[in-house]
Amino acid sequence: MARGFGRLRRDDLLRTACDVIAAQGFGHTRTADIAQAAGVSQALLFYHFETKEKLFAQAFAYAAERDLEALTKLEESGGSPLERLRGLLRLYSPSGRSKSWTLWIDAWAESIRNPDLEEMSRRIDLRWKQALRAIIDEGAAAGAFTCADPDGSTWRIISLVDGLSTQVTVHKRVLPRARMAQLVRTATAAELGLSVDALS
Repeated sequence: MARGFGRLRRDDLLRTACDVIAAQGFGHTRTADIAQAAGVSQALLFYHFETKEKLFAQAFAYAAERDLEALTKLEESGGSPLERLRGLLRLYSPSGRSKSWTLWIDAWAESIRNPDLEEMSRRIDLRWKQALRAIIDEGAAAGAFTCADPDGSTWRIISLVDGLSTQVTVHKRVLPRARMAQLVRTATAAELGLSVDALS
């Protein structure tokens, strides 16, 4: 029972930390803010996470966990490479009221100063790249895609989505999401020898 309670308490703390960080940003969030929002002492936070840096890294990982669970389901769906490619592009792009991209952008900036957060964000980022690369490799092997440089295509597609997602999240009035989706589909189609309509 004690172990189960501890796990529940840790998840509660991470959920609260995510809410506070999303509202205030990593740079403006203190452990005291999280403790107050969670109704616990700072000592309890440090008992679970040791340092502020580790707390931030674990909170970011917790926020990304739902997206990664959706990615795993997509990988295990048994769909064709093209179907899974369309699904991955949808999952990775900003949607609805999700806080994922707000946290991603903030985490990248904070990672310059926080080695724990840098390691965590790099590991999660590579997970998405590996998933896309696997889809490209499978599609190319099956003749569904034409791609002379799978590694380069993976980096270019992910980097384009990263950059455009940042614009959509930070400068909401500059680039509508529909236009972003069109740009991503056009670039991905060119990388993989597809028609743009195939990605719609």
